[in-house]
Amino acid sequence: MQTGSVTTPFGRRPMTLALVRRQAALAEIKQGKTVDKWKVFRDASAAMELLGVQSNSLAVLDALLSFYPENELRQDAQLIVFPSNAQLALRAHAMAGATLRRHIAILVEAGLIVRKDSANGKRYARKSGDGQIESAFGFDLSPLLARAEELAMLAQQVTADRAALRRARESLTICRRDVRKLITAAMEEGADGDWQSVEDVYVALVGRIPRVPTLAGTTAILDEMQMLREEVLNRLEMLEDSQNNSTNDAHGEQHIQNSKPESPTESEPRSRNEQGAKPSSSHQPSNEQREGVFPLGLVLKACPTIVDYAPGGVGSWRDLMSAAVVVRSMLGVSPSAYQDACEALGPENAAVAVACILERANFINSAGGYLRDLTRRSERGEFSLGPMIMALLRANGQRILKAG
Repeated sequence: MQTGSVTTPFGRRPMTLALVRRQAALAEIKQGKTVDKWKVFRDASAAMELLGVQSNSLAVLDALLSFYPENELRQDAQLIVFPSNAQLALRAHAMAGATLRRHIAILVEAGLIVRKDSANGKRYARKSGDGQIESAFGFDLSPLLARAEELAMLAQQVTADRAALRRARESLTICRRDVRKLITAAMEEGADGDWQSVEDVYVALVGRIPRVPTLAGTTAILDEMQMLREEVLNRLEMLEDSQNNSTNDAHGEQHIQNSKPESPTESEPRSRNEQGAKPSSSHQPSNEQREGVFPLGLVLKACPTIVDYAPGGVGSWRDLMSAAVVVRSMLGVSPSAYQDACEALGPENAAVAVACILERANFINSAGGYLRDLTRRSERGEFSLGPMIMALLRANGQRILKAG
């Protein structure tokens, strides 16, 4: 096999450094290497989009392989085929001459074949006296042998991506159905809240679903749709908790009215500071019970917007907590709600919660109520910041597993 030299194309076809590298790489094919030519062709066909070739290009490649007499491409064999354009067009399903030349150029550009042009541009083989081919000029199939493993990996990647896309589309269909029916139920049953705004967000999100689905595009829409579903469920849970609390308050008020107070001042509501009371141990998690603090860099990747509220940037947890106080005020979260969050979650995680709420501000009707709900759920051991941070990381295009 002629692998040790670099030849330039005939006529007006330009020479490129990429072509030089591809021809030089043929000299590095492992000695004794063999591969089934039709296995390589199937892999190239599966990876056609990644290679930048078209179906007609594959038809030309199939025709070229048919001119090679053996089923195996071998490192020690002559891998140059030299059919005329008429012969090649006939085997490529009677392809027009101009179309044939265009797809030959595509195969060369994709690095699947290499031209070995003669002095006059003709394709032929020169044989010895015993009939053995001494030299040939035409199309070198050696790149298929050299790239066999790479093409197999590309084909596997395409198969895996297709499976992932199928799963993502199924998940998006289910999640979309959930959000639609939950919003409809809330609106038809007159649940409190601005459900029209939520529906507007849903409709806008559905409108962004690409007509030609891709894995990246579908995954991005799925992440946002899952966040919207979480927000809808959270609103409905808050409404249910509010109704339960109202019922409990009514029962408590009736009980107080039916009981004789020990002093005239005990029935009047007072703040915690006025009462001089400390938080009840039943509602105050210990340091061991609190969720661990996440790495600051991870938090900033998930919640980059909060950096805008730190004049000197966020280089430490103190900077993040200072920015969270500014954001707390901007979002209308009361000092007492933020203080309760600090006591339940710890000051660092409370700042992280505010940063997460800031990222999702367009989906949250009441930031203060939302934070209070997170605080209550945390006290009951029903809430963790981890899933929220990971959802925001996915929405911001951060792929931790790939980056790691």
